[in-house]
Amino acid sequence: MALDGVFLSTIRKELLSLIGGRVDKIHQPSKGELLIALRTVDGLKKLIINTVSGTARLHLTKADIENPKQPPMFCMLMRKHLSSAKLVDIRQQGFERVIMLDFDAANELGDIVRLTLAVEMMGRRSNLMLLDKDNKIIDSIKRISTETSETPVLPGVIYTLPEIDGRISLTECSREEFTDKLFQFPNMELSKSIMKTFQGISPVFARECAFVLSPSEEIITADLTETQQDRLWDYIQSVRSQLEHNENDFVVLKTQTGELKDFCFTNIGQYGGLMEVKKFDSPSLLLDYFYSERDTISRTRQKAQDLFRLLTNTIDRTEQRVHNQELELKDCERREQLKQYGDLITANLYALEKGMTEAKLVNFYDPEQREVTVKLDKRLTPVQNAQKYFKEYRKLDTAEKILHDLIAKGTEEAKYLDTVLDALTRARTEGDIAALREELTEQGYISRSRQKGKPPKALPPMKFRSSEGYDIRVGRNNSQNDRLTCKEARKTDVWLHTKDITGSHVIISCPEPPEGAKFTPDELPPDRTIEEAAMIAAYNSKGRNSSRVDVDYTFVKFVKKPAGSKPGMVIFTHNYTITVKPDEDIVKSLEV
Repeated sequence: MALDGVFLSTIRKELLSLIGGRVDKIHQPSKGELLIALRTVDGLKKLIINTVSGTARLHLTKADIENPKQPPMFCMLMRKHLSSAKLVDIRQQGFERVIMLDFDAANELGDIVRLTLAVEMMGRRSNLMLLDKDNKIIDSIKRISTETSETPVLPGVIYTLPEIDGRISLTECSREEFTDKLFQFPNMELSKSIMKTFQGISPVFARECAFVLSPSEEIITADLTETQQDRLWDYIQSVRSQLEHNENDFVVLKTQTGELKDFCFTNIGQYGGLMEVKKFDSPSLLLDYFYSERDTISRTRQKAQDLFRLLTNTIDRTEQRVHNQELELKDCERREQLKQYGDLITANLYALEKGMTEAKLVNFYDPEQREVTVKLDKRLTPVQNAQKYFKEYRKLDTAEKILHDLIAKGTEEAKYLDTVLDALTRARTEGDIAALREELTEQGYISRSRQKGKPPKALPPMKFRSSEGYDIRVGRNNSQNDRLTCKEARKTDVWLHTKDITGSHVIISCPEPPEGAKFTPDELPPDRTIEEAAMIAAYNSKGRNSSRVDVDYTFVKFVKKPAGSKPGMVIFTHNYTITVKPDEDIVKSLEV
């Protein structure tokens, strides 16, 4: 899934349109990211540089990324050196995963100097360095000392490009060079030989090359026939033509459940019907789509680590407590037997005496009058033994009544905390996190004294508009769900929620009946609007990545909030159920 050198070359071509643009703003959204806004002839363009292992990349973005209140030191340094700097060149050596961005910037004396941003996208070694005209490192987003690496990355050290390992270029090699290099690895599977032959390609592309020749099984390189070699070279020539003429099919591979798996600079057919292929017009659009959701979740987790930890620990403790209480409740089932033993001892006092350890008594509770062996405490009299059994019976009888209530409350609490955790996983801004933090404070899970400073302003409900023009609102958290459903929505509006799983409340705003007209609960919005609202409800729930989700819907008139219930908890009647697939593309297209 790593960004390969060939894909990076297509990004470089796209970024060439930025040359001549000037740096307008610089932000550092998270520890390993830098966002540079450049003012160009085509308007303001945002360039995201990510150096986090597993998500390292460089591309244009349209995502609305939230920035921290206080910029980190590296961000301040970049602003000092690159504010108003002019981008003059973008370089890449072959298909190496290194991009050099050259800027002309004014120094403290007002002289124009050449500065370079070196962006390395190499997995765990990914980094971003600011270099002076002599290739000396001014600073880097990650500092690497001599203790951890033979090639330290520290201010003052001369930067050198990674060594080339002898692999050949996909776009410049001849047929003879390709064949000679490929057959240096005769005993390997073809896909692995291709990986060792070409510079800057990903495993998915190497496997696609082998798939073109043999869809069913891997070929050993030495077993390639002349015909197969011709077909392989023809395929490579077609990919080269796409790269040279900017006619690439930029594709993302998704599982049937919507999970993003991989991407490539050309169409991929090796997975058949197991994967859904989604095409994009440019590499930046692809990467923006592929990583935006994942990065948002990653940033949220960084900012809300304490809440995730609090909720998961509290849910685990609550579920364990309920489990223990259920075991105790099961133990209460023997209380009637204890009462019977007490009655049998009382009925047979004449035949018992102190010092006995057990007694065989006729069980008159049994229709067949069979004998039962009753254990006795030899230290107690028969009356005291009977009283002991009655006391244990009363204890379990009282416990059963209390445990039923405790288990119901514990189950409701675990369910409520699960809704908060679900909302937290879908939180996108500091305001969303702050609203959930405030909700947990009001419910007593967080001490008010731990709150520091003024929280960010809470955002309003999410807004969508159906293809038929109906406004749709979605709550961001439990408190907003309550307010949206119980206070803001009209009785004639339609309420939706995923069936039996946690999720947001969704409201379809419906026209009010004419003044004086009686409301009749059968005037639902059109089927397409209900289906789209159900998709939105499914997408904003725990079932987001499921293939099919059941969604209940009814008029707000039939939705009630029980007195004393937890935030977001409601009961409803007169409902219908629709089954939908949470389609992200449709949901995003309806967002206002």
